[in-house]
Amino acid sequence: MSTMTLSQAPAAGPSSSGTARVVPTRIPFGRILWVELTKMFNTRSGFWLTASIGITAVLATGSVILFGSESAMTYDNFGAAIGVPMVIILPVIAILSVTSEWSQRSGLTTFTLVPKRGEVIWAKLLISVALGAVSIVAALGIGAVGNLVGAGIAGIDPVWDISWNQASSLVAANVLGLLFGFMLGVLIRNSAAAIVGYFVYNFVLAGLTAVLAENQEWFRDLQAWVDFKYTQGMLFEGWPVGGEAWAQLGVTAAAWVVLPLVVGLVLVRRSEVK
Repeated sequence: MSTMTLSQAPAAGPSSSGTARVVPTRIPFGRILWVELTKMFNTRSGFWLTASIGITAVLATGSVILFGSESAMTYDNFGAAIGVPMVIILPVIAILSVTSEWSQRSGLTTFTLVPKRGEVIWAKLLISVALGAVSIVAALGIGAVGNLVGAGIAGIDPVWDISWNQASSLVAANVLGLLFGFMLGVLIRNSAAAIVGYFVYNFVLAGLTAVLAENQEWFRDLQAWVDFKYTQGMLFEGWPVGGEAWAQLGVTAAAWVVLPLVVGLVLVRRSEVK
């Protein structure tokens, strides 16, 4: 945190004791971004959690090569294998980027040096999204290498069955999941509770809504308008087709991500950091 040292502006006027009063200048947003990026890696947990994206991508790729059949050596299968751990890890990284300020009490220093808490939160958001996008692209690159290696070992031509449209929608789907995790971190501000909340949403609630849609016709027609997990899942198949699908994605994202994030930002600015 030494890089976030307040610089001094010219004296604004004499204090009550007659000495010149020094007014701190505002810390540039670029410096806040750099500090938040550094904080993502400067702890063992942060470093290994971020590194686990590449590690799990390599392991998933190796598993497909070792245990997959010849027909399984397709880029789509490599991407699916890599995508499973990514869906879990990226939101957890986003959650911890926020909740660490409260769980590790670093917020006492952070919000003293940067009193405008909104700037810190937005910096964390930008860094998390950028890190997530870069990680997904890197993982897809590892999958591409695995596809070439797997095809070479099997003695077949590599199958590139993921288009640029599908690849970009995969990035968008994972970033939306990351944003949901970030929202939980801002709203709850407790690492354990936010992570549990994400797993309940991702596995329990998603299963319940799927069962409800299967057995209740009224909810089957309504699901795409109220179930963010369902509309997010459409992106894994490619970009939505038609205006209605985009509207459904927008409505569910606004209800499940944007509005709770706004509420969380208000709470962050008003809450006491202990």
